Amino acid sequence: MTIPRIELNDQTSIPQFGLGVWQVPPAETERVVSDAFEIGYRHVDTAQMYGNEEGVGAAIARAGLDRADLYVTTKVNNNRHRPADAKDSARVSLERLGLDRVDLLLIHWPLPTQYDGDFVSTWEALLELREEGLATSVGVSNFQPDHLDRIVEATGVVPAVNQVEAHPYFANEAVRAATARHGAHVEAWSPLGQGGGELDDPAVTALAERYGKTPAQVLLRWALDRGDIVFPKSMSKARLAENFEVFDFALTADEVAALAALDKGEAGRQGPNPDTFDWIPA
Repeated sequence: MTIPRIELNDQTSIPQFGLGVWQVPPAETERVVSDAFEIGYRHVDTAQMYGNEEGVGAAIARAGLDRADLYVTTKVNNNRHRPADAKDSARVSLERLGLDRVDLLLIHWPLPTQYDGDFVSTWEALLELREEGLATSVGVSNFQPDHLDRIVEATGVVPAVNQVEAHPYFANEAVRAATARHGAHVEAWSPLGQGGGELDDPAVTALAERYGKTPAQVLLRWALDRGDIVFPKSMSKARLAENFEVFDFALTADEVAALAALDKGEAGRQGPNPDTFDWIPA
């Protein structure tokens, strides 16, 4: 199975489909990632906040895959926004992952009500890490349009990606439009929702029946057909394989639009609002 790649604005490319390890317990991470590698996954999205970078690194070492065939993302934790902390923590992440560089390093949350509202200096720290060769690409996660505008105006450098919540009940169109306007790509987290009901929505189940697919596969295909990068998670090898089987069909433009019409706006948001989210771990 050849996974499509998306060309980024820094002349690199990223597999459009991968594995997310959010909420995968550290003790289970090596097994889950190893299972994914056996199935054919080559893109893994982790974060300092998840506490499972070591498990990802163990699976990478165990797999013995060519480094050029792997794409690994991690993210700076909310308690590491100050530039020196961000740079030091990135080096710790590399140690845990057993890598000399990550393919993509992100600011996990903008935290506009913390650090005197300064996420620009955090962004500048990531740019320095890229210059040092510790990250091939750098980007952001959960950035709103004004957050994107601010870092681009301050530095002149556009993030490679903006990783944000996006699914039919919360299509997040304003953020997707702002990301595209700047020339960055959207990575959609929670593409299946978080138990919000999309998997049972009649519009989704009807398409699943039409294509002989599961509702989850339809939702993943919808995100791919919109051009988003996705990385669903599962701890089940069978479900990992099922999620991977989304490259043998495609939705029509009308079907993509019909699912987008399920958007509930802010009422459909299932994760934190980036404008107010201020959690900093101890």
